[in-house]
Amino acid sequence: MLRFILHAFAALILTLLTQIGGVAYLIAVAAARICGLSQFPAKFVLFLFCYAAATVATQFAAPAFGRVPLSCLSSAEDRLIVRSPIYCALNRNYVTPKLRDLAEALAAHMDAQFPGTVTFALDANFPFVNGFPLLPHLSHADGKKLDFAYYYKDAGDAFLNGATRSPIGYFAFEEPGPGDELPCAGRHDWLTTRWNFDALQPLFPAYRIEEQRTAAAVAWLTTEGVARFGLQKIFIEPHLKNALGITDAHVRFQGCRAARHDDHLHIQIE
Repeated sequence: MLRFILHAFAALILTLLTQIGGVAYLIAVAAARICGLSQFPAKFVLFLFCYAAATVATQFAAPAFGRVPLSCLSSAEDRLIVRSPIYCALNRNYVTPKLRDLAEALAAHMDAQFPGTVTFALDANFPFVNGFPLLPHLSHADGKKLDFAYYYKDAGDAFLNGATRSPIGYFAFEEPGPGDELPCAGRHDWLTTRWNFDALQPLFPAYRIEEQRTAAAVAWLTTEGVARFGLQKIFIEPHLKNALGITDAHVRFQGCRAARHDDHLHIQIE
């Protein structure tokens, strides 16, 4: 009974983390029993094989569900890059074809306006089933949401192409300054994903958002992105929106229960 509970728990966790990992795990457990494997290393290798096979198969199956993967196999010429292989390894890199086209068009625009500029994609969506949660996000559940990393510069104001403060693009926050708009000041919500990760902040390099490129990306999204691809919303923290001089109504505050958005840019389409 305990073994059954442990297998069920492992399958649940892998499903929540990767969507397809639970199925791959159960197949690996059954295959290990059939093959008479009892040693953990052999079972683990078998699971990795099953998971890798399921991941490859998912790339061919996902279009039938209206989603396509953003590729993690980038070359030196690519300008749209998934920030970390972990997003592809966990199947968090799937979007609708229209959102993929928007992301590629944004990267092409940034490259045209600022030659050589790389645009980083972060979390997208899982490959199957509308409504399946992409934790810890509250809304990445239909293929129509995608996060981008901000563009950064060093302490000397030199643009850092292909760099982010955080290795995965998240959790390195741009802290508001004195007098900045603080919409969540004084709130103490217990049910929230608005985590500050104060202990992590000193570990990140002292990069700052590169205002020119970041503002140009938002300007394109709120014009061409709206007209050509049906962009609906962009989430940015109010203090960054004000600092970048953004006034477009598509750029909004995500609310005090959602994650902070002064480490990344969230977009969603209709």
